[in-house]
Amino acid sequence: MKDTLNVLLSKLRMKQLHLLIALDDHKSLHKAAGVMSMTQSAASKALQELESMLDAPLFERSKSGMIPNQLGHCVIRYARVVTTDLTALCQDVAEIRSGRGGRLAVGAIMGAIPDCVVPALNQLHAAQPGLSIEVVEDTSARMLAQLDDGRLDLVVGRAAVAADPSKYQYRPLGDEPLVVVVGYRHAPLPRREMTLRDLSGHRWVMYPSHMPLHALLEREMDLAGLDMPDNPISTASTFVTVALLQSSDELVSLLPSAIAGPYVRHKMLRMVPVRLKSPSQTFGIVTRKGGVLSPPAEKFIALLRGQTQQGQTQTRSSPRQVKAPEKSA
Repeated sequence: MKDTLNVLLSKLRMKQLHLLIALDDHKSLHKAAGVMSMTQSAASKALQELESMLDAPLFERSKSGMIPNQLGHCVIRYARVVTTDLTALCQDVAEIRSGRGGRLAVGAIMGAIPDCVVPALNQLHAAQPGLSIEVVEDTSARMLAQLDDGRLDLVVGRAAVAADPSKYQYRPLGDEPLVVVVGYRHAPLPRREMTLRDLSGHRWVMYPSHMPLHALLEREMDLAGLDMPDNPISTASTFVTVALLQSSDELVSLLPSAIAGPYVRHKMLRMVPVRLKSPSQTFGIVTRKGGVLSPPAEKFIALLRGQTQQGQTQTRSSPRQVKAPEKSA
């Protein structure tokens, strides 16, 4: 391993990494060479030199073009990380020199955004108004791939969904409790506790099958002895979900309580008194283990953790509410 590292440090060129990415994108040495403004023979030689450094081939030739093998996929992934980091470096240097500040790219699951991510971002923006901030909302699995590629500085989500969670640093923040909701125009619901079976006459607005909340609803339906709805409306968009629920009194859906809360307070949704049997899913701060965080990323993480600690302190110190005795008739 040490010999390979020494060879790469002394002989590896950025142009070879760019060539790998072009080959992965175009699956053709001829097309990749054109993108790189190189002759095909020069591109072939650069690839051979890189494969010689690693002492193994990186691509397989097939009818559909040049397809990266397992080692090729690994090297290409790191090539994208390196080039992305260098691009971000140049952008940050230019912005800092111009006085506009740096850049922060944050990924977050839906339930963590209102009460966790947004307050921390507001504090960070107030302290660093010149900072450029990008927020991506997606599933943890998809955002971890972007974290690996260097397109995100950190993820507020779950590391456990990764094939190898040990390659990430994970710092827990909180839970993502879920609630069942209907539109506000829905007839008032009984205050007693309901079950999913009581909603069998409703049509569900569900998440796509690749999302964890879809699997959770499947589990809840199974525990209730029910089949999954065979005519659902599927969407990953909170906006679409709320708009659909508002438009009909026959639709029902599942939302993180932090997302549903504001819509309930503004009389756009109603919470259904269904007690879910699955435990709340936890989430936290996920970063690449061994990666170097930018100052804005470190500041943002400190704000997130400070909020969590403050919330825990307030929960422990808040006095218990005692129900006032009823007046005798």
